[in-house]
Amino acid sequence: MLTRQTTEVPSTPNIPKVEPFYELELKYGLYVANYGKAAFARNFCKLALDAEKSGWDGFFLWDSVSGEDKGLPTVDAFSALSAMAVNTNRIRLGTSVTPLGRLRPWKVARETATIDHLSNGRFTLGVGLGFPPDQEFERFGEDPNDRVRAGKLDEALEILVGLWSGKPFEYKGRYFTVKPTRFLPPSKQRPRIPIWVGGSWPIKAPFRRAARWDGVIPLKHTEGLPFLQPTDLTRVLDYVNERRTNNGQFDAAIIGWTSGKNRRRDRAKVEAYGSAGSTWWLETLYTSRNSQEKMLTRIRRGPPD
Repeated sequence: MLTRQTTEVPSTPNIPKVEPFYELELKYGLYVANYGKAAFARNFCKLALDAEKSGWDGFFLWDSVSGEDKGLPTVDAFSALSAMAVNTNRIRLGTSVTPLGRLRPWKVARETATIDHLSNGRFTLGVGLGFPPDQEFERFGEDPNDRVRAGKLDEALEILVGLWSGKPFEYKGRYFTVKPTRFLPPSKQRPRIPIWVGGSWPIKAPFRRAARWDGVIPLKHTEGLPFLQPTDLTRVLDYVNERRTNNGQFDAAIIGWTSGKNRRRDRAKVEAYGSAGSTWWLETLYTSRNSQEKMLTRIRRGPPD
Protein backbone atom coordinates (compact mmCIF):
# COMPACT_ATOMS: atom_id res chain seq x y z
CA MET A 1 0.00 0.00 0.00
CA LEU A 2 1.29 3.46 -0.88
CA THR A 3 0.67 6.24 1.58
CA ARG A 4 2.43 9.30 2.89
CA GLN A 5 6.00 8.92 4.17
CA THR A 6 7.61 11.21 6.72
CA THR A 7 11.27 10.19 6.70
CA GLU A 8 14.17 12.43 5.76
CA VAL A 9 17.77 11.31 5.48
CA PRO A 10 20.98 13.23 4.76
CA SER A 11 21.44 14.49 1.21
CA THR A 12 23.53 12.45 -1.18
CA PRO A 13 26.78 13.93 -2.52
CA ASN A 14 26.91 15.60 -5.90
CA ILE A 15 26.93 13.07 -8.73
CA PRO A 16 27.13 13.46 -12.50
CA LYS A 17 23.89 14.21 -14.29
CA VAL A 18 22.54 11.88 -16.95
CA GLU A 19 20.27 12.46 -19.90
CA PRO A 20 16.54 12.88 -19.09
CA PHE A 21 14.44 9.74 -19.20
CA TYR A 22 11.05 11.18 -20.14
CA GLU A 23 10.59 9.58 -23.57
CA LEU A 24 9.06 6.19 -22.78
CA GLU A 25 5.67 5.04 -24.09
CA LEU A 26 2.80 5.58 -21.63
CA LYS A 27 1.24 2.38 -20.28
CA TYR A 28 -1.95 1.81 -18.31
CA GLY A 29 -2.30 -0.21 -15.14
CA LEU A 30 -4.70 -0.72 -12.25
CA TYR A 31 -4.04 0.19 -8.61
CA VAL A 32 -6.02 -2.14 -6.34
CA ALA A 33 -6.25 -2.48 -2.55
CA ASN A 34 -5.43 -5.96 -1.24
CA TYR A 35 -8.30 -5.75 1.22
CA GLY A 36 -12.07 -5.41 0.95
CA LYS A 37 -15.08 -7.69 0.51
CA ALA A 38 -13.70 -8.92 -2.82
CA ALA A 39 -10.14 -9.41 -1.54
CA PHE A 40 -9.62 -13.09 -2.28
CA ALA A 41 -6.99 -14.55 -4.58
CA ARG A 42 -9.56 -16.15 -6.92
CA ASN A 43 -11.35 -12.83 -7.34
CA PHE A 44 -8.11 -11.03 -8.13
CA CYS A 45 -7.30 -13.71 -10.72
CA LYS A 46 -10.58 -12.93 -12.46
CA LEU A 47 -9.98 -9.18 -12.27
CA ALA A 48 -6.47 -9.55 -13.71
CA LEU A 49 -7.70 -11.74 -16.57
CA ASP A 50 -10.43 -9.23 -17.38
CA ALA A 51 -7.86 -6.44 -17.24
CA GLU A 52 -5.69 -8.26 -19.76
CA LYS A 53 -8.64 -8.83 -22.09
CA SER A 54 -9.73 -5.19 -21.76
CA GLY A 55 -6.39 -3.75 -22.90
CA TRP A 56 -4.75 -2.80 -19.59
CA ASP A 57 -0.97 -3.19 -19.33
CA GLY A 58 -0.57 -3.84 -15.60
CA PHE A 59 -2.18 -4.80 -12.29
CA PHE A 60 -0.60 -3.53 -9.06
CA LEU A 61 -1.71 -4.67 -5.61
CA TRP A 62 -1.31 -2.85 -2.32
CA ASP A 63 0.72 -4.82 0.21
CA SER A 64 -0.99 -4.11 3.52
CA VAL A 65 -0.93 -6.68 6.31
CA SER A 66 -3.66 -5.03 8.42
CA GLY A 67 -6.11 -3.75 5.81
CA GLU A 68 -5.93 -0.31 7.46
CA ASP A 69 -7.62 -1.89 10.48
CA LYS A 70 -11.04 -1.76 8.81
CA GLY A 71 -12.12 -5.29 9.71
CA LEU A 72 -12.17 -6.34 6.05
CA PRO A 73 -10.79 -9.48 4.40
CA THR A 74 -7.14 -9.01 3.43
CA VAL A 75 -5.25 -11.15 0.93
CA ASP A 76 -1.49 -11.74 0.97
CA ALA A 77 -0.19 -9.73 -1.98
CA PHE A 78 2.59 -12.10 -3.06
CA SER A 79 0.33 -15.16 -2.89
CA ALA A 80 -2.36 -13.42 -4.94
CA LEU A 81 0.16 -12.19 -7.49
CA SER A 82 1.50 -15.75 -7.89
CA ALA A 83 -1.99 -16.95 -8.76
CA MET A 84 -2.53 -13.99 -11.09
CA ALA A 85 0.77 -14.74 -12.82
CA VAL A 86 -0.35 -18.19 -13.97
CA ASN A 87 -3.79 -16.88 -14.96
CA THR A 88 -2.49 -14.16 -17.31
CA ASN A 89 -0.06 -13.96 -20.21
CA ARG A 90 0.71 -10.33 -20.97
CA ILE A 91 0.07 -7.75 -18.25
CA ARG A 92 2.76 -6.63 -15.83
CA LEU A 93 2.12 -7.50 -12.18
CA GLY A 94 3.49 -5.81 -9.10
CA THR A 95 3.11 -4.34 -5.64
CA SER A 96 2.46 -0.73 -4.78
CA VAL A 97 4.05 -0.80 -2.33
CA THR A 98 5.71 -3.49 -0.21
CA PRO A 99 7.05 -2.17 3.14
CA LEU A 100 10.28 -4.16 3.19
CA GLY A 101 11.13 -3.05 6.72
CA ARG A 102 8.58 -5.47 8.20
CA LEU A 103 9.73 -8.46 6.13
CA ARG A 104 12.76 -10.75 6.01
CA PRO A 105 14.53 -9.90 2.73
CA TRP A 106 15.68 -13.48 2.02
CA LYS A 107 12.06 -14.65 2.18
CA VAL A 108 11.03 -11.79 -0.10
CA ALA A 109 13.82 -12.77 -2.51
CA ARG A 110 12.43 -16.31 -2.77
CA GLU A 111 8.82 -15.15 -3.16
CA THR A 112 9.50 -12.46 -5.75
CA ALA A 113 11.85 -14.61 -7.83
CA THR A 114 9.12 -17.27 -7.87
CA ILE A 115 6.52 -14.76 -9.09
CA ASP A 116 8.99 -13.51 -11.69
CA HIS A 117 9.37 -17.03 -13.09
CA LEU A 118 5.64 -17.82 -12.88
CA SER A 119 4.91 -14.65 -14.87
CA ASN A 120 7.77 -15.24 -17.33
CA GLY A 121 9.42 -11.97 -16.34
CA ARG A 122 6.39 -9.72 -15.82
CA PHE A 123 6.90 -8.75 -12.18
CA THR A 124 7.79 -5.35 -10.69
CA LEU A 125 8.51 -4.82 -7.00
CA GLY A 126 7.23 -1.52 -5.62
CA VAL A 127 8.71 -0.64 -2.23
CA GLY A 128 8.33 1.97 0.49
CA LEU A 129 8.38 2.57 4.23
CA GLY A 130 4.81 1.41 4.83
CA PHE A 131 1.95 3.27 6.50
CA PRO A 132 0.53 3.60 9.08
CA PRO A 133 3.49 2.42 11.18
CA ASP A 134 1.42 1.61 14.26
CA GLN A 135 -0.84 -0.81 12.36
CA GLU A 136 1.73 -2.25 9.97
CA PHE A 137 4.71 -2.46 12.35
CA GLU A 138 4.20 -1.67 16.03
CA ARG A 139 1.29 -4.01 16.70
CA PHE A 140 3.42 -6.94 15.46
CA GLY A 141 6.43 -6.07 17.60
CA GLU A 142 8.35 -4.29 14.82
CA ASP A 143 10.04 -0.93 15.37
CA PRO A 144 7.80 1.80 13.85
CA ASN A 145 10.53 4.47 13.87
CA ASP A 146 10.86 6.11 10.46
CA ARG A 147 14.65 6.01 10.34
CA VAL A 148 14.74 2.38 11.38
CA ARG A 149 12.24 1.46 8.68
CA ALA A 150 14.21 3.45 6.11
CA GLY A 151 17.46 1.74 7.13
CA LYS A 152 15.86 -1.69 6.89
CA LEU A 153 14.40 -0.82 3.49
CA ASP A 154 17.77 0.20 2.05
CA GLU A 155 19.56 -2.85 3.41
CA ALA A 156 16.81 -5.17 2.22
CA LEU A 157 17.08 -3.80 -1.32
CA GLU A 158 20.81 -4.54 -1.42
CA ILE A 159 20.14 -8.07 -0.17
CA LEU A 160 17.40 -8.68 -2.74
CA VAL A 161 19.67 -7.68 -5.60
CA GLY A 162 22.45 -9.92 -4.30
CA LEU A 163 20.19 -12.94 -3.88
CA TRP A 164 18.34 -12.42 -7.18
CA SER A 165 21.69 -12.56 -8.99
CA GLY A 166 22.10 -16.28 -8.38
CA LYS A 167 25.76 -15.66 -7.52
CA PRO A 168 27.52 -16.32 -4.19
CA PHE A 169 26.50 -13.52 -1.85
CA GLU A 170 27.03 -12.33 1.72
CA TYR A 171 26.04 -9.20 3.58
CA LYS A 172 26.70 -7.51 6.91
CA GLY A 173 24.57 -4.52 7.80
CA ARG A 174 23.14 -2.79 10.83
CA TYR A 175 19.83 -4.63 10.63
CA PHE A 176 20.42 -7.71 8.49
CA THR A 177 23.19 -10.28 8.09
CA VAL A 178 23.52 -12.88 5.35
CA LYS A 179 26.35 -15.36 5.62
CA PRO A 180 27.80 -16.76 2.37
CA THR A 181 24.94 -18.24 0.37
CA ARG A 182 23.62 -18.62 -3.15
CA PHE A 183 19.98 -18.48 -4.23
CA LEU A 184 18.88 -20.36 -7.34
CA PRO A 185 17.26 -19.86 -9.70
CA PRO A 186 18.11 -16.21 -10.27
CA SER A 187 15.30 -13.84 -11.17
CA LYS A 188 13.84 -14.38 -14.63
CA GLN A 189 14.42 -10.74 -15.58
CA ARG A 190 18.03 -9.75 -16.04
CA PRO A 191 19.91 -8.14 -14.53
CA ARG A 192 17.10 -8.24 -11.95
CA ILE A 193 13.46 -7.55 -11.15
CA PRO A 194 12.64 -3.82 -11.60
CA ILE A 195 12.31 -1.87 -8.35
CA TRP A 196 10.01 1.15 -8.06
CA VAL A 197 10.12 3.36 -4.97
CA GLY A 198 7.05 5.04 -3.49
CA GLY A 199 7.17 8.43 -1.82
CA SER A 200 5.24 11.61 -1.04
CA TRP A 201 6.38 14.85 -2.63
CA PRO A 202 7.88 17.25 -1.55
CA ILE A 203 9.57 15.01 1.07
CA LYS A 204 12.89 14.40 -0.66
CA ALA A 205 14.33 11.24 0.91
CA PRO A 206 12.17 8.70 -0.98
CA PHE A 207 13.07 10.37 -4.28
CA ARG A 208 16.78 10.23 -3.58
CA ARG A 209 16.22 6.53 -2.96
CA ALA A 210 14.20 6.18 -6.16
CA ALA A 211 17.05 7.70 -8.18
CA ARG A 212 19.18 4.65 -7.33
CA TRP A 213 16.62 2.20 -8.71
CA ASP A 214 14.26 1.74 -11.66
CA GLY A 215 11.19 3.84 -11.06
CA VAL A 216 9.09 6.00 -8.78
CA ILE A 217 5.48 5.97 -7.57
CA PRO A 218 4.92 9.54 -6.34
CA LEU A 219 2.02 10.82 -4.28
CA LYS A 220 1.56 14.27 -2.79
CA HIS A 221 2.16 15.01 0.90
CA THR A 222 -1.29 16.36 1.62
CA GLU A 223 -4.60 15.47 3.23
CA GLY A 224 -7.38 13.98 1.15
CA LEU A 225 -6.68 12.26 -2.17
CA PRO A 226 -2.88 12.51 -2.44
CA PHE A 227 -2.61 12.82 -6.21
CA LEU A 228 0.11 14.85 -7.88
CA GLN A 229 -0.59 17.46 -10.50
CA PRO A 230 1.43 17.40 -13.76
CA THR A 231 3.51 20.36 -12.55
CA ASP A 232 4.38 18.39 -9.41
CA LEU A 233 5.47 15.44 -11.52
CA THR A 234 7.80 17.64 -13.54
CA ARG A 235 9.49 18.76 -10.31
CA VAL A 236 9.73 15.17 -9.08
CA LEU A 237 11.37 13.94 -12.26
CA ASP A 238 13.75 16.87 -12.48
CA TYR A 239 14.83 16.16 -8.90
CA VAL A 240 15.30 12.44 -9.57
CA ASN A 241 17.06 13.01 -12.89
CA GLU A 242 19.66 15.23 -11.25
CA ARG A 243 20.58 12.28 -9.02
CA ARG A 244 20.52 9.44 -11.54
CA THR A 245 23.86 7.76 -12.26
CA ASN A 246 22.89 5.55 -15.21
CA ASN A 247 20.90 5.78 -18.41
CA GLY A 248 18.76 2.68 -17.87
CA GLN A 249 14.99 2.72 -18.19
CA PHE A 250 13.29 4.67 -15.42
CA ASP A 251 9.52 4.55 -14.92
CA ALA A 252 7.25 7.11 -13.31
CA ALA A 253 3.91 5.61 -12.27
CA ILE A 254 1.16 8.13 -11.57
CA ILE A 255 -1.88 7.07 -9.54
CA GLY A 256 -5.13 8.74 -10.55
CA TRP A 257 -8.76 8.38 -11.47
CA THR A 258 -10.70 8.65 -14.72
CA SER A 259 -14.40 8.06 -15.37
CA GLY A 260 -14.13 5.49 -18.15
CA LYS A 261 -17.10 7.27 -19.72
CA ASN A 262 -15.92 10.61 -21.09
CA ARG A 263 -13.06 9.36 -23.25
CA ARG A 264 -11.98 12.79 -24.48
CA ARG A 265 -11.74 14.24 -20.97
CA ASP A 266 -10.03 11.10 -19.65
CA ARG A 267 -7.43 11.15 -22.42
CA ALA A 268 -6.72 14.83 -21.89
CA LYS A 269 -6.17 14.28 -18.18
CA VAL A 270 -3.77 11.38 -18.68
CA GLU A 271 -1.93 13.02 -21.58
CA ALA A 272 -1.06 15.97 -19.33
CA TYR A 273 0.84 13.57 -17.06
CA GLY A 274 2.42 11.83 -20.03
CA SER A 275 3.71 15.16 -21.29
CA ALA A 276 5.16 15.81 -17.82
CA GLY A 277 7.09 12.52 -17.93
CA SER A 278 4.81 9.76 -16.67
CA THR A 279 5.43 6.31 -18.19
CA TRP A 280 2.58 4.56 -16.34
CA TRP A 281 -0.95 5.66 -15.47
CA LEU A 282 -2.30 3.56 -12.57
CA GLU A 283 -6.07 3.78 -12.44
CA THR A 284 -7.12 3.58 -8.81
CA LEU A 285 -9.98 1.24 -7.94
CA TYR A 286 -9.71 2.08 -4.26
CA THR A 287 -13.14 3.74 -4.11
CA SER A 288 -14.65 0.51 -5.47
CA ARG A 289 -12.68 -1.78 -3.16
CA ASN A 290 -15.77 -3.37 -1.58
CA SER A 291 -17.45 -4.35 -4.83
CA GLN A 292 -16.01 -6.76 -7.34
CA GLU A 293 -18.76 -5.87 -9.81
CA LYS A 294 -17.92 -2.16 -9.68
CA MET A 295 -14.25 -2.94 -10.21
CA LEU A 296 -15.10 -5.20 -13.15
CA THR A 297 -17.28 -2.50 -14.67
CA ARG A 298 -14.43 0.03 -14.64
CA ILE A 299 -11.88 -2.53 -15.83
CA ARG A 300 -14.04 -3.53 -18.79
CA ARG A 301 -14.41 0.08 -19.93
CA GLY A 302 -10.71 -0.11 -20.68
CA PRO A 303 -7.81 2.29 -20.19
CA PRO A 304 -8.08 6.00 -20.99
CA ASP A 305 -5.97 5.81 -24.17
